[in-house]
Amino acid sequence: MKNECSANAEDNVVTDCAKREISLDHNRRRINYLRLSVTDRCNLRCIYCVPEEGIQFQPHSEILTYEEMLRIVRLCVRSGIRKVRLAGGEPLVRRGILPFIENLCKIEHLQEIAMTTNGVLLKEYARDLRRSGLRCINVSMDTLNSERYRQITRGGSFEQVWEGIEEAEEAGLDPVKINVVAMKGVNDDEVLDFASLTYRKPYHVRFIELMPIGEANARVKGIFVSGDEIFRQIRSLGPVRYVPSGRLDGPASMCALEGARGRIGVIAALSHHFCKTCNRLRLTADGHLRGCLFSDRETDLKTPMREGKDDDHLLDLIENTILKKPKDHGLVLHKQQRKCVRPMNGIGG
Repeated sequence: MKNECSANAEDNVVTDCAKREISLDHNRRRINYLRLSVTDRCNLRCIYCVPEEGIQFQPHSEILTYEEMLRIVRLCVRSGIRKVRLAGGEPLVRRGILPFIENLCKIEHLQEIAMTTNGVLLKEYARDLRRSGLRCINVSMDTLNSERYRQITRGGSFEQVWEGIEEAEEAGLDPVKINVVAMKGVNDDEVLDFASLTYRKPYHVRFIELMPIGEANARVKGIFVSGDEIFRQIRSLGPVRYVPSGRLDGPASMCALEGARGRIGVIAALSHHFCKTCNRLRLTADGHLRGCLFSDRETDLKTPMREGKDDDHLLDLIENTILKKPKDHGLVLHKQQRKCVRPMNGIGG
């Protein structure tokens, strides 16, 4: 695959980026990870993301075409991006996703392509995703209980998603990561069940603190579970060893239980800020580049691109977004939080 470039080629690109100071923000963080939302549409309506009555989606004409996304990714790679994670909404509901992944994999110097999905369509797509060049996948699944899953997702099928996870494992997607948003009184009694899953499966189970975005904004105080509490529960199962993060990894603090096949991660965005080491940008489905999940400061790339601006103009916009990436998200645990204008499906999970 072309995205698995040689070390020498990577060194040359990084040297060039460092000289231009494009991949470093004004806090000297190297920005090498782009989360790309391919759609704002989703086939579930999870209680912490979407209101019960539904949500207004963007008109199709406002969503970037795949060709526009590929152009932006190529420019971001010139600016130091080495990893792209596809997200949504739900990325597998967008037609043409497989050829798009194939084209992403042809972009030189792009070293890793991953996807976050709710898993509803994963059984159908897993083998084709692997053949298209995808190597790893994250599946959002907040419970191992079928009825509870239906309630959290407002109608989803746990069995369908679990079959998709097993199919992804069989297809050779590795690692398979399971994302669990921890919520007090909702699923916090399943922390040990999820952690124990790593004894028999090679999955990476990642517990995520509930974040004040979308429907969760008004409820976060009442149902918040901290990363420290999750770690306390995990340690009750036995000895834990900590696993260092890689250069392109996200913010999870990783560990493994003694004798386990898989790993456990905790993403503690509120209780333990990781802003000092944040390496990510986000591109919304409608073409706005964001330096921080919680900041509504955005750079519109779609409008100048559709007005015919050249690559140098777009590179300047990308560079400026990197340089002005917020120092931190400014959220404080158990304090009144500001509310992001965009819902989570509009930002990209």
